Amino acid sequence: MRLRVEFTTEPFDLDEAPAHALVAREVVEAAHLDAVDVGPFGNTAEGGADQVLTAVDALLRKALQAGATRISLQVNVVEEGV
Repeated sequence: MRLRVEFTTEPFDLDEAPAHALVAREVVEAAHLDAVDVGPFGNTAEGGADQVLTAVDALLRKALQAGATRISLQVNVVEEGV
């Protein structure tokens, strides 16, 4: 099974990326997922279910430890070969 996760961390800072946002990005970039797209207002990552779920667990834990007060995420099943 393939999954796609979309997430944002808050609070926002338009002048400089907060520590929690940087940590969340580092987690997904280091997770060896098939596709990672990082942006200022939202991020997506896609890969096998085990890899995505492991990355989501680490993302939640580390972003909260780094000061996130809210993390919004959505996980979708992606059809194979699409």
